[in-house]
Formats: sequence, C-alpha cells, structure tokens
Amino acid sequence: MDIDAYRHDAEQFIQSLELEWFRHFAGHKDTLEIEAIYNAHAKLFTREAIEELKRHLAQATPGSDEQRARRMLLDFAVEHYIGQLTKTDEEELAGLEAKLTVAIDGVETPLRQAWGQLAKEPDADRRAEIHDQLMAVTASDLNPVARRINEARHQAAHDLGYESYAAMCTELKGYDLKRTHAQTQAFVKATDELYPGLIGEQLERVTGVRFEDMRKSDFPRFRRAPGLDHQFPAGPLLDTLYATAAGMGIDIRAQDNVTLDVEERPNKSPRAFCSPVRSPNEVYLVISPTGGRDDYEALFHEAGHTEHFAHMEPNLPFEFRHLGDNAITESFAFLFEHLIENPRWLAKHLNATEPEALADYARANRLMFLRRYSNKLAYELELHSADARSDEVLAARYAELAESAVGCPWTPESYLTDVDPGFYCMAYLRAWALEAHMRKLLIERFGEAWFEDPGAAELLREWWAEGQRLSAEEMLEELTGETLDFNILLEDLSLL
Repeated sequence: MDIDAYRHDAEQFIQSLELEWFRHFAGHKDTLEIEAIYNAHAKLFTREAIEELKRHLAQATPGSDEQRARRMLLDFAVEHYIGQLTKTDEEELAGLEAKLTVAIDGVETPLRQAWGQLAKEPDADRRAEIHDQLMAVTASDLNPVARRINEARHQAAHDLGYESYAAMCTELKGYDLKRTHAQTQAFVKATDELYPGLIGEQLERVTGVRFEDMRKSDFPRFRRAPGLDHQFPAGPLLDTLYATAAGMGIDIRAQDNVTLDVEERPNKSPRAFCSPVRSPNEVYLVISPTGGRDDYEALFHEAGHTEHFAHMEPNLPFEFRHLGDNAITESFAFLFEHLIENPRWLAKHLNATEPEALADYARANRLMFLRRYSNKLAYELELHSADARSDEVLAARYAELAESAVGCPWTPESYLTDVDPGFYCMAYLRAWALEAHMRKLLIERFGEAWFEDPGAAELLREWWAEGQRLSAEEMLEELTGETLDFNILLEDLSLL
C-alpha cells in the first residue's frame, strides 16, 4: 500500500461526504446520497486495506506523530468499512426523517420541525401528545432501519476480529471506556442528592412544570427555557457572536473560509451543526434559529467548532485536520457555549438584568446533561457489549438509565435512534472535563473576563492550530501536567 496515496484519497472521500451531509441536513436537498460517494472510494475500505493499515501501524515508532496518524487512519478505515455496509440504511433513515410527518393541530408537520415544536409548545399536555406521535413514528418507521444499522456494526466488529463493538472502539480510538464509566458513575452518585432541588427550582421557573410532574416531552422545553427569552433577544444573535469574537481580536465576518447558514428551510435539521468540508479552507456553521437562549447556546457551541476547524494549520497532515479525538473540538465548542452562562459576559453583551439567575439556570441545565450523558455511556456499554440482549431488554434498560439520570419517566422507543456511532458520548463527556480545565487555565492567565483579552485568542489560536493531533488526555498533560478527571466538574458546578 502507498500510504501517501491512501491518505490523499481518504481526504477526497471525507470532503465529498462532509459536503453531502451539509447539503442534506442544511435543507439544500431532500435526499442524502452517500452510496455513490462510498462506491467511488470503495478501495479505501476493503478488508485488505484494513490489514495493510494494521501493518503500517505496527511499524510506527511508539508515541510518535506517525503512530498517532496511522492509528487514526486505521480507525477511519474501519469506521467507513462499517459505513459502507450501512450506507443504504443510513440513506433510508435520513430520507424517512426528512419525509415523514406527524399531525399537529390538523397540519402534517415534517418530523424534524415537529421535534422543534416540542420546545416551542407552551402547553405540557400538548407537548406530550406531539411526543407520543414522534415516538410512534420512531417505533414503526425508524427503528427497523436503525436496528439493521446497529446489527451491521456489531457483525462488522466481529468479522474484523474484535470481541465486540465496544472492544473495537476501545482499541481504535484509544478510549478507556471502563475508567470513564467509573468516573461518570461516581459523578452521578455524588450529585444524586442535590440534583432534584437544583433542577426542580429551575424547571418550574422556566417552564412552569414541577419536578415531580416532569415528563420526557418537557425536556426540550426546559432546554429551550422560554422563561428566559426576554434576556436573549433574537435580533442581535449573530451580532453578539461577532462582538464577542471581536473582543478577543477575531473578526469572524472577515473569515472567507467560514460560511454561516442561518436561513429557514422546510427540511433543515433543527439540530445546529458545523461541517468542516475542507479544514481549514471551507467550514460551514448551520443553525435553525427558534428564538431565545437555545439559539445563543447552539450558535456559540457551533462557533467554537467552527473557529477550531477554521484556524487549523493548513499544512497539518490530513489525519490531524479531519480525524483524531473529537473531544478536542467538542471542548472548544463547550468553551464558547459556556460564555452565555458567564455573568460578566451576560452583563456586557446582553445587558442582562439577572445575570446570576441566568447562570443558576445554566448550572442546572449542564448538570442535567452531564448526568444524562453519563448514563448514556452506561447504556451504550451494554448495547455494544459482547453479550447479546433482546431489543425488549435493551429498550427497557435505555429508559431505566435515562430516567435515573434525568428524574422523569423516559420512553423506550428511541433506544436505537438516540445513539451516535463510535461511542461519540465519550467525546462529549471527556470534552466537558477538558473544557473545565481549559477555562480554568484561561481565567488564571487572563482573569474572569478572559474573553475580552486578545491574549486569550492568541493562546486559543495556538491550541486550534494543532488540530486534533493529540487526544484530550494528551492535550491536558501538555497544558497543565494534570490527569483528565471528572471531579473538576463537581468543582466547576460548585457541587463539592
């Protein structure tokens, strides 16, 4: 195998795939057509290519950038070997999500818009009705396809010689699943007693729903926090991002390599995302504004991704620009996202009259998500283990773990559709911890208002330029000499 030729072809494939995902989920095209892209690059994902990459990895010097890059290439090849097996089902699933509808007030509403409607609907019972319809469609139309995808992933891991899908991800991604699971479960246990009080107060304040009455259908409404809308005006949404970046000496509007897509389209995904088609030369930030705090959170999160991808050193190897540990880019996304819960930022950029109250809500919201994702990891470890479990058992376990984390009954229907491939929840969990360390370092060097100091942006540019060469653990070791530990989140949330 010519490793350089393989890397070149892999980059071409990633660019084509990213562009297709962007066009579909931004609502520019109704269908997701990835099969032709996979077919054009099929030689990248053969069993023979995977075995060759394993040999190249074995020959690399331990601890070297060469070893890092080759492990990333092997992970890429295996991920898309599976993607090639599931491409038809992935297309079908995306097509169903784009064309299926549910009836809201007698109007057939596209599935993706209906999910957004949950956050907008002020009446709790009507939210529950909409959610029931979404779960019915999930069970009848989406789950059969999602089940085939999940089974294909497990079979592929077995065929490639791994004990399980979990074991495969542990080896290829360098994840310590057991250690993170132990730390996150300790976090859940440590917050069990405080959680109902913290969430209950904020839940009732922003949605009018008492903690003991909360249903899963209220979850998007709590995230949307309409009771805080008067503090987050819709008009200056983009200008606030521009002004925040300008305070650090970053002119987003002058970045020719960045496109912000904020237009409404019928089939545009309600979930904001960043698409680095050609890092750092072509990066898209996509958002569907619905109003209020949620828009600011989504925009700033994706802006963190965008600035990371847009500032990568262009001469970095392909692997470090497009592959690697996504906990790195997620940590930058959370760093920007958490600005909107900073009282000084709120007072400066939004003239917030109750910045401390907004910070209290954000603290409760983050605690809910940390607990939710901690138990998502627990569920996915069971879902992807070597021990076969029936769909009924898995669905019940999914609901049980979600309920114990969030504190309300959780419907089991989304036990497959609420799972991202490759244990992506590990990227989020480790990113939350890494971001807390990063923010602490920025505050130590530049003060609480670090986001107003151009020196902070200079430091961020140094971090961004590295792409994803290092893992989250390696990056923290380089920055501070510390070990990535979830206990910092107890400190960060003032829960010790």
